[in-house]
Amino acid sequence: MSIILKNATYIHWDSLEFEAADILVEDKPDGKITLTKPGTTATEGHDVIDCSGKLVTKSFAVGHHHVYSALARGMPAPPKAPNNFREILEYIWWTLDKSLDEKSIRYSALVTAMAAAKAGSTFVIDHHASPNCIEGSLDIIAEAFDEVGVSHLLCYEATDRDGMKKAEKGLAETARYLEKRQGLVGLHASFTVGEKTLTSAVELMKHFNSGIHMHLAEDKYDQDHCLREYYQHVAQRLNEAGALESSKTILVHGLHLDVEERKMLNSKTCWIAQNMESNLKNKVGLFNSNKLGGNIMLGTDGMHSDMLRSAKAAFFAGQIADSINFSTVYKRFRNVHNYLSVNNFKGDGDNNLVVLDYNSPTEVTTENFTGHFVFGISAEHVRDVIANGRLILENHELRTVDEQAVLAESAKQAKRLWKKMGR
Repeated sequence: MSIILKNATYIHWDSLEFEAADILVEDKPDGKITLTKPGTTATEGHDVIDCSGKLVTKSFAVGHHHVYSALARGMPAPPKAPNNFREILEYIWWTLDKSLDEKSIRYSALVTAMAAAKAGSTFVIDHHASPNCIEGSLDIIAEAFDEVGVSHLLCYEATDRDGMKKAEKGLAETARYLEKRQGLVGLHASFTVGEKTLTSAVELMKHFNSGIHMHLAEDKYDQDHCLREYYQHVAQRLNEAGALESSKTILVHGLHLDVEERKMLNSKTCWIAQNMESNLKNKVGLFNSNKLGGNIMLGTDGMHSDMLRSAKAAFFAGQIADSINFSTVYKRFRNVHNYLSVNNFKGDGDNNLVVLDYNSPTEVTTENFTGHFVFGISAEHVRDVIANGRLILENHELRTVDEQAVLAESAKQAKRLWKKMGR
């Protein structure tokens, strides 16, 4: 049944034009919305939501996520404290992903999708790894996201770090999944991806008309390794392999790039996903957009599912390390929609909306909205969320799944996961 949002203040997400309207929301994937003068739309046969005094705009989307990290919150520290970025990966994240199985992946995906929806996001681009549970892992995630009602663009992170057989299994899982669903070809990072795996991944990318999704120069170690092993910088290596030739390719982080790499990336149609909070947490550096061009979007890197929070972190840390203002951070926040639209991915149509219950002590207008975006609006203001024309969050409560039951089971799965990790 179609939804009507009555008496809304609609904010066009791209122009920030404000419009008082009743909004008829088409009930189908990638559907449309129709704006009419308040009080002029017939309500019979529709679900009606009163949006008097509320702001309605396009829902949000996560440009880079890691479902596999969802059960790490509150996890005991590793027996040995990591001293550098590679040790953080080895002692924490590579230990965690090896311990994942079908059930822990499912609940990781469910709680990720629930958190994304409650924070206003109806689309997630995810980068997954579970070396001891590869086959079928993307289906588990997709089905969990579908259950909550959040659209997705998934990939499996192929890597040589667990041996070539598992690298091949990761690529096989990618091919199997791409035969039936939209997705990307995942790779971890240059320093764990050899020539054979990189070449095979690019061949898969071309075969399925997809893109590569991988970490790029997150830490200086990635560049040092590439120079030592391949006598070139990471972006140059990826370019020679053909990984940068797709507008669907997403390169994550991009901190330790030289001027020539930045100029080259600027000349391509691929995208950079900025994840400021993760960079701060891992002490790997601060993102700087200098010479990278405009194809920059924001992600969470698995730390959480709140894109408003990610945008604020990008803005505030960017005051030290980057050239960024209100308009710039809002553009990066919304660029994920441009990425999805340009590349004809499904699930982010006009009928994905968020209703914000934002009672500001000052007026909100087209001219000052980005200031409210940075300093005022947060996930707590997300009241209702419509995904592909379907109401999945109503008055802060999920309608598609039993949130408390999922959280109770996820707590059990987290304990089991930590025990497998030796924590």
